[in-house]
Amino acid sequence: MEEYFRVNVERKLFIKVPEQEDHDLTPATRLLERRREMLEVETGLLKQKEEFAMKMESLTQRREELARKETQLKDSLLKFDKFLKARCLSLLIYMPLELPLPPQSENDAKRMRALKKSMDERKLREQKEQEISALKESILDIGVRKDKQSNAVESNLWFQRYLEGVLESGDEFAEIKDIISRYDTLSATNAELIERARNAQERTEKDRQAFLASSEEKNNVILNKNNEIARLQTKLEETQLRSAKWQSELDQTLKNATQKSLLLGQVKMATNNLFNVVKSHLNNRLNSTTDTLAQLDKIGQFIVDLNQITSDAQSIGPPAGKTVRQ
Repeated sequence: MEEYFRVNVERKLFIKVPEQEDHDLTPATRLLERRREMLEVETGLLKQKEEFAMKMESLTQRREELARKETQLKDSLLKFDKFLKARCLSLLIYMPLELPLPPQSENDAKRMRALKKSMDERKLREQKEQEISALKESILDIGVRKDKQSNAVESNLWFQRYLEGVLESGDEFAEIKDIISRYDTLSATNAELIERARNAQERTEKDRQAFLASSEEKNNVILNKNNEIARLQTKLEETQLRSAKWQSELDQTLKNATQKSLLLGQVKMATNNLFNVVKSHLNNRLNSTTDTLAQLDKIGQFIVDLNQITSDAQSIGPPAGKTVRQ
């Protein structure tokens, strides 16, 4: 029943697709065509409702017939059970316990066949009851689906009337499907824009996180560099102090070197003068030289010779009546 109902409703509700040449029709003609198609659909629904009502009535009659047969079968089974119980009781009372059971007679065979038949009929009745329960559930399900579809049709008729009013109020759209297509296009565009906005938001958030991480890293680098600059500044000040100290020592060293150079120059000049005096006393017999050490050596030798001569002269003494000429 469910499959039959589905196939027939789909066949009745199938709307014919407009032919290619329908684009030459005016909006009013298309609207009339759509109304005619709606009338055909409603007529098909009414026919389907009538067929469904007839089938429901037939099912009701079959259900009543099955219920009547079930009642008759129950009565027959009750009577047969009473008969079997009474027969078995009588056999148990009059049957001697020590004797073996007599062979089955024709009546016993009939009773066994009747019992088997009753069991088969009971199984058949249970099977039919299960089928009846399944059919009832199917009928209830179909009724619920029918009510849902009817409610959906009634609720969607408002949209149909609204779309028809939109077509009558303007010339932008020629058919309802154009409005639906336009709505689908706008919905798809809106969904795409929302997706783009979400992706852009995600990218912005990622860039912001990356910027914060980079800023923190750069701040750490700047802090480290500032610490390095402070350390180098301290080192520079210490170096400047050492440089000033070394410069002072250099200036003192240069001053001492200047004084020593001046003293050396004075010594060289005095040595040169003494050497010239010695050379003049020796009648220029000494070789001229500019070496201060050589000059000092010659001067030393002259002084030693002079002291020796003086010593010798004093030890000998002057001649009588003469004075020593200085």
